[in-house]
Amino acid sequence: MSAAIIAVAAACGPAPAPAVDNSTTVTTAPTTRTPRIVDDSGRPDITFDPCLDLPDDVMTAAGYDAAHKEFADMPMGSYTFLACYYRGTVQIPGVLARYDLNVMAGNVSLDEELKKNGQFATEITINGRPALREIGTNGDNECTYVLETNFGIVLFNRLYHKDHTGPVPLDEWCAGLDDFVTAVEPLLKA
Repeated sequence: MSAAIIAVAAACGPAPAPAVDNSTTVTTAPTTRTPRIVDDSGRPDITFDPCLDLPDDVMTAAGYDAAHKEFADMPMGSYTFLACYYRGTVQIPGVLARYDLNVMAGNVSLDEELKKNGQFATEITINGRPALREIGTNGDNECTYVLETNFGIVLFNRLYHKDHTGPVPLDEWCAGLDDFVTAVEPLLKA
């Protein structure tokens, strides 16, 4: 009889918890991430991170060393830049040239950039996006493409390290950079 009482008491007690099958749980990554750095300037947050949003395979195929890219954050108080530095070698027919590339995303406007470097800048479009081409902004052998985004601008600044004496012809400073910038422009997502 005592076994029957125990069985009835067990039946009246709390039911055991149902088994949970964790094998079907799916976790999705957030579609946006917090920027590496933000400022209190009232300017938009930078939603493109050059070191994270330019795929390594794309940069490697373009001749840059994505395995050794260098992150840089530049909070300037009234604006901010997120930067990524790449070293690389690009082949130009008839000349072996070494190029380094800085890609910087900043929350300043294209108009501000034009006012700052207007003497070096030509207004252009890249895939329909307003842009600037700046030649020699900081010195010889340097070419910069500046593309407008919804948070500000993305700059592609390339420096040609010449491998010969004498000047590098001006038309070689930007050689091939326009094709590269046109190819990666859709990755800006902004």
